[in-house]
Amino acid sequence: MSEIITCPSGLTGRIRGMKVREERILADRKLAKAGGQVDELLSACWEETADAGPYDFGDKEIDWGKVLQGDRFYALLQIRALTYGPEYAFAVSCHADACRARIEWELDLRDLPCRSLSEESRAAFTDGNRFETVLPDAGKRVWFRLLTGADERKLPQLRRSAGDRLLSAMLAFRVVEIEGVEPRERRRFIEDLTMRDADFLVDEFDRVDCGVDTTIEIECPECFATQEVDLPFDRTFFMPGKERTARRRDRSTSFPG
Repeated sequence: MSEIITCPSGLTGRIRGMKVREERILADRKLAKAGGQVDELLSACWEETADAGPYDFGDKEIDWGKVLQGDRFYALLQIRALTYGPEYAFAVSCHADACRARIEWELDLRDLPCRSLSEESRAAFTDGNRFETVLPDAGKRVWFRLLTGADERKLPQLRRSAGDRLLSAMLAFRVVEIEGVEPRERRRFIEDLTMRDADFLVDEFDRVDCGVDTTIEIECPECFATQEVDLPFDRTFFMPGKERTARRRDRSTSFPG
């Protein structure tokens, strides 16, 4: 089974559901450690390109390392939905200290809000992936970039090495220039930002970007408290839903032993 999808940037193409042979991609630990699983899975399930959107691949196949993070995740959601259906079930613990109950939740992946890449952002991306804003407290102009697949591969190592300075590390990773600040002083300048400026910069990243909003609100069945969680995205995301898993378990236990 296959279908045509249009990603948030306008990248359009035909995808198919996962086949049995894609299991090796999900099980490849070396590939996972190198951050290459997503690229391999996208390459395997993307059958043809109808419109390259803001990308210039020439006559070559898609280089997923150059594709925006928002497009990549959107395509993965559609591949997963095409493979097993759009329903996705997961479990989290209630955040309330007095409760901590297990919350079983299910949603339709295709109901998640999706933000398209604006014409302004598309122009800035194709003109060198360079976006400009002005920090409200520091009063300085800052230029930053949108994240691509190549950046996505570096994020796990960045998070591991950042320690308790994750926010400044993530900001420095995306900021390419600061008005009047030498490149070697950029990290120090970012660490001296007010939290208002840091929060403003993160909001600017989101404002010009595209992609799927994966923050969802769930309710605990025990204490009825509501909480926001990010859609869990790990190896189990590409496994069958709970109903199909339960049917398999029932079939495996129904044979006489």
